[in-house]
Amino acid sequence: MWPLRLAWLLAALAPPATSSPTASPPDKASIFADLSAAELRAVRTFLMGRPELGLSPSRGGPLAKNTLFLVELLPPKKELALRYLDHGGPRPRRQARAVVFFGGQAEPNVTEFAVGPLPRPSSYRPLRFKGGRAVPFTARPMTQLEYELLHRTLAAATEPLYRLLRDATGFWFHNCSRRCLTFSDIAPRGVAPGERRSWLVLQRFVEGFFLHPVGLEVLVDHRDPDPRRWAVRQLWYNGHYFSSPQELAQRYEQGTLAVARLEEPPSRQLFSSYEPRGRFATGTPTAVHGAKVCEPQGRRYQLRGNRLEYGGWSLAFRLRSSAGLQLFDLRFNGERLAYEVSVQEAVAFYGGHTPAAMQTKYMDAGWGMGSVTYELARGVDCPEVATYLDAHHLYDADGPVRFSNAICVFELPTGVPLRRHFDSDFQGGYNFYAGLEGQALVLRTTSTVYNYDYIWDFLLYPNGVMEAKVHATGFIHATFYTPQGRRYGSRVHSHVLGNLHTHLVHYKVDLDVAGTGNSFETMDVLFENISNPWSPGTRSRGEPGRGGRRGFPPRHGARAGGSAPRRGDGPDPAPVPRRYHMAVTRRHENEPSSSSIYAQNDPWEPLVSFEGFIRNNETIEDQDLVAWVTVGFLHVPHAEDIPNTATPGNAVGFFLRPFNFFDEDPSVASRSPVIVRPLDPPTFSRLEIQRWTPASPGPCVAPEPFAYNGTYRPV
Repeated sequence: MWPLRLAWLLAALAPPATSSPTASPPDKASIFADLSAAELRAVRTFLMGRPELGLSPSRGGPLAKNTLFLVELLPPKKELALRYLDHGGPRPRRQARAVVFFGGQAEPNVTEFAVGPLPRPSSYRPLRFKGGRAVPFTARPMTQLEYELLHRTLAAATEPLYRLLRDATGFWFHNCSRRCLTFSDIAPRGVAPGERRSWLVLQRFVEGFFLHPVGLEVLVDHRDPDPRRWAVRQLWYNGHYFSSPQELAQRYEQGTLAVARLEEPPSRQLFSSYEPRGRFATGTPTAVHGAKVCEPQGRRYQLRGNRLEYGGWSLAFRLRSSAGLQLFDLRFNGERLAYEVSVQEAVAFYGGHTPAAMQTKYMDAGWGMGSVTYELARGVDCPEVATYLDAHHLYDADGPVRFSNAICVFELPTGVPLRRHFDSDFQGGYNFYAGLEGQALVLRTTSTVYNYDYIWDFLLYPNGVMEAKVHATGFIHATFYTPQGRRYGSRVHSHVLGNLHTHLVHYKVDLDVAGTGNSFETMDVLFENISNPWSPGTRSRGEPGRGGRRGFPPRHGARAGGSAPRRGDGPDPAPVPRRYHMAVTRRHENEPSSSSIYAQNDPWEPLVSFEGFIRNNETIEDQDLVAWVTVGFLHVPHAEDIPNTATPGNAVGFFLRPFNFFDEDPSVASRSPVIVRPLDPPTFSRLEIQRWTPASPGPCVAPEPFAYNGTYRPV
């Protein structure tokens, strides 16, 4: 019997036929490259062939079986990677991380395995969580099979409600064809460890169904591996609770139910659709293309496999199906600045009056946040001139699935100079003007986690600054409007409440500045009163002075304020460092991430507890350190979130900025500045214009029409 474990999904980057990166991955960067489709197949074939595991296909059949849930790269240990990268040591063995659901046992469990060596695996071993804890079977992420069984359970349970749903909404579950209901499920799935009870929000299945709740929410207990033992435990309809569908149906038949009757949705220009409606008052044109990004003299970056280079920057990257983008070996002018910078978790805590709304505390790593990287649309999600890369995910599937154009890379004009100065002579002229165009290289992917779309960016600037940024867009998580619900959100449509929520996103930053031995310090800036040396007898106040730097020998966390939930505010997702803007800890191989794919369905006894990272008072002076960074914002939904939340004002992130690291701004190496000097002041009729780029940028965007496929299929 295997201890309860889940390994993580495998994502492999490969350029599609339409992109043109050069050559194959350089040997050193490829130790961090995602597994290829062939490697994914090899891992699955090897594990499926082990009789002692007793694995069955994931799709179809019963839940009570053993299945391979996901596979992804198991990165090498840092010590081995650095020995290889910096000292000519042996190349680390390439391994996969595999997650197996052992549901076909008397005591179901989840187990994680290390599988290798790749590309031809021949052995596997269990992976252990810190403290040796096992993964409860109830903590496992949801699968497509479990959703199909939930749908059947819900269709059968709501059969007595056919007349109510038909009369009130015009849609139903039982034997529906075109006018069907669907549902969104809520997590955590219960209120205590070991539970698996999900509130399901029923919605009309139309375009943008997230904004079409019908006023019915159903609590289904689906803990048992045998769906025949699943049961509806409670219902909520239009502000009232019911113990069974039969009770609710009886109240309707008796005429004692307060019925919420919904208007028939229009066939065109539905409020939840993107179809244009209305007019701008100015009449300026919108039926023509707007400004575009172009590369007039070609690309100024190099992409070789998973190695990306731009100006002074170089890095390796991968796309984890479990949590998303992960950068390794981040360097500027050949000097390593960080060993790893990666997305760890995205959470959203909601408030509301309905049971589903008050229960919603999403932790998106538990929903395969890195695996839902659907096709990026050229000219919309990324510029037409971007380089697009495919991803392969083996997540709740019977083989690798190819996601076309899941990642893009492009150089972005920022629209503001990186730096500039106009040196006035204060007599109507000037001594010189100088400016440097603002540009950054963007590495981007998206995660569509059901209703929300996250746009994940890493930006590299020529002056040695790196920015991590995430935009939130997509549909708001909405529930049925009741007057009591207005305490917890805004009425955004006739029967729709946009629920108040807080977004928190967490990153891991393993800085290696001038080596792995780093310390953490803060600098205080104070106002001071001093005697004025040029005016005896007077004192000067207001010039800031340094109050000194403070080092923190123990592990340190700067507490987050604002709307971050506090301990005791319902289910406590301890794996997420939600109480801290930043926490600094010593790096440990058994603390690779701050959350896990199990946190969503068991936040009460998490396998990875971030609080445990910072409670042992280790010194952080001259050590290999990790900064855990949390960014976020409070979202009070409003009518302008219809049909979707817009990206302006809904982006957060952080910067890595050099501080006395370089002798000067390293962007002086750029050949993009412009310097203008007058040769004949004060007439200014002759100018010396210095440029190190061609005088004219030349033609811009290529004329190909827009095209999109959007499929993701087994390969």
